[in-house]
Amino acid sequence: MDFDTRINRLGTHSVKWDAMEPMFGVPAAEGISMWVADMDFRPPACVQRALEGMLAHGIYGYYGDDASYLDAIRWWMQTRHTWTVERDQIFTTHGLVHGTSMCVDAFTAVGDGVVLMTPVYHAFARVIKAAGREVVECKLRDNAGRYEMDFDAWDAQMTGAEKLLILCSPHNPGGRVWTRAELQGVADFAKRHDLVLVSDEIHHDLVLGEVKHTAMALIEGIADRLVMMTATTKTFNIAGAHSGNVIIADPALRAKFAARMNAMGISPNSFGLFMATAAYSAEGAAWVDALTGYLAENARIFDEGIARIPGIRSMPLEATYLAWVDFSGTGMTQAEFIDRVQKVAKIAANHGVSFGAGGESFLRFNLATPRSLVIEAVARLQAAFADLQ
Repeated sequence: MDFDTRINRLGTHSVKWDAMEPMFGVPAAEGISMWVADMDFRPPACVQRALEGMLAHGIYGYYGDDASYLDAIRWWMQTRHTWTVERDQIFTTHGLVHGTSMCVDAFTAVGDGVVLMTPVYHAFARVIKAAGREVVECKLRDNAGRYEMDFDAWDAQMTGAEKLLILCSPHNPGGRVWTRAELQGVADFAKRHDLVLVSDEIHHDLVLGEVKHTAMALIEGIADRLVMMTATTKTFNIAGAHSGNVIIADPALRAKFAARMNAMGISPNSFGLFMATAAYSAEGAAWVDALTGYLAENARIFDEGIARIPGIRSMPLEATYLAWVDFSGTGMTQAEFIDRVQKVAKIAANHGVSFGAGGESFLRFNLATPRSLVIEAVARLQAAFADLQ
C-alpha cells in the first residue's frame, strides 16, 4: 500500500489543488494544498477493480438489486463498529452534506433552531442557513487544548425553538473521539430539549492510536430520536462518488425521511454504489488499517514540528486527518497569521472562522498527503514564523 508517492493532481479538476490559487492566492506551481478534506492517496485496489469492471462492461444504466451493497454496509458496521444495521434502515444520499440538508428538510420547519457544537464542520451552518433555519451555536469548551462538552451552558441557551441537533463524531475540526460518557450526555441533552439528534460519523473509521470510537446508535435510550450518517467517501478517498448513508432505526423518523426522499425523486449514483460495495470488504479493511497507521505518524511529525514554534499549538489528533492549529499565542491578528501561512509558507489551509464560534484563531491543515509534503509544510511554517523562535 503506497501512501508515499506524490501524485500530481493539478489540472485534474481537483477542488483541493486547482482552486488553491484562486481561493487562497497560493501559487499552484509552488504551493502545498492542505485545505479540502480529501486525501492525496489512491483508494484501495478493490475499488479500482470495481470501476475497471464497470468500464469493461461499458454500459452505465440504473443500479438495481442493491442487496449486496446494503449487506456490505451491514457487514462493515457490524465488524468494524459492533453496530447491527438492517437493510430497511439504510437510505443512500448524494454525500453527507446532502444527507444533512435532507435531515434539516425532513425534521424541521423554516425558522426552527438547529443546534451545532462549534467550532464544527462549516457545511452544516451553510445548509441550515440556506434552508431558512436558525443556527444555534453551542460553543465547545477548550480545556488546555482539548474540546469538551459544556452541557450546563448549553442548557441555559435553549429557548424551545430548537428542533434538531447535529453532532460531529468524531469531531471535525478538533479531532476528538467523544467518550461513551460524553455521547450519553449528548443523548440526554437531546432528550431534555426534545431534539432530533443527527450524528454525522463520516470520520468514524479514521481513528488514530488506542482510542475507540463508539457509534451513537450504541448509546441507550436515544433510538427514537436518532439519525445516523456514515459514508465510504472519507474513509477510502472516494468523495467524488458523492454517496453517503442516512441510517434510521426508528420507524416514525424513517417514514418522515422516506417521504422527503420520495418527494424529491432522489436515487443513488451507480458508480458510488459499486465503489462502496467493493470498499466495505476485508481488503478495504486492511487498507484502512494501514492508512490510519500512516496518518498517525504524519500527525506526530506535524505536531512535533508545530510545537517548536512559540505561540502556536495543534490539538492532539485522536481521529480524522485534519490538524486544528491555534495561532492565538502569537499575538497576531487573524489577517497576520493567515498572510504568513499563505504568502510566506505558501500553504492553503482552511480558515478557522468558517467553523463558527471558537474557531477565530485557528487554521485547519489536511495531513492526508505523502509524508514528504507534511515534512516540507512543517519546515515552511517554521521558517514563516522564524522570528518567534
